Order: sequence, then C-alpha cells, then structure tokens
Amino acid sequence: MDLRFPLEPLSLAVYLVGLLVLWFVVSIPVYFAGRAVKGRSARFGRALGATLGGVVAYYLVFIAVSFFLGAVVGGGPAQVLALLLGLVTWLAVFRAAFGTGWLGAIGIVVIAWLILLVFDFFLVLAFGVEFPAFYPF
Repeated sequence: MDLRFPLEPLSLAVYLVGLLVLWFVVSIPVYFAGRAVKGRSARFGRALGATLGGVVAYYLVFIAVSFFLGAVVGGGPAQVLALLLGLVTWLAVFRAAFGTGWLGAIGIVVIAWLILLVFDFFLVLAFGVEFPAFYPF
C-alpha cells in the first residue's frame, strides 16, 4: 500500500476537505440503510460513526493480521485471512453502531451498497464523476 499525501498546505487542505466530503456522502446511504433495517432509531450521527469507525477498524485489523500472520504463513494466505477478519470487524462496528444483530448489520451493508451504487450511477450521469471503485465487478 503506497499512501501519498500532498505536502503543500493548500493541496493538503483540499485533500482533507475532499476526504470529509466523501465521508459525509458515503454516510448518507448508510443512514438510509440503517433506517430501513432499524427504523426511526437510526441516526445520521451513528451512520457517520459507523462509516468512519468501520474503515478505521478494518484497516487496523487488516494491517495487523497481514503483518503478524504474514511472517508465519506467508503474505498471500495472511492477506486473505486479514481481509476476512477485517470485514467481520467492519460488520461488528455496524452492528454496534446501529444496535442490531449480525444479519441486521449485513442487511445495512448490502442495502447501503445498493443505494451507493444507484447514487454513483446518477453522479456519473449528472456530473461525469464517480466514487472510487467499490463494487466487485
């Protein structure tokens, strides 16, 4: 993984504002999916927390498992296991944020993904921009 951050202050500010906007926009489908699964108890603040917390937890687990297990079983198998454990961790964050069970968390993720796919389609039609690739096909 090669992370490159802009070094100039203005470029860094634009980069950070872009990340904040992306976080906010991606949280919208999560909110609506949470409402579909949990009803009125779902709040936008929880969707924001679940979106940010899920990403942070996923990457922490992915990096830790890849690093530590990679030394034992090799890079390929360690990354597969890291991916699976990272996804379970991400689901656990959604489960905790929305106070639902595992199936409810999976439902929120699937519904949010479908909403985001439709949202992405309309962004391309309207503005010619799209989210980074987030779908498996």
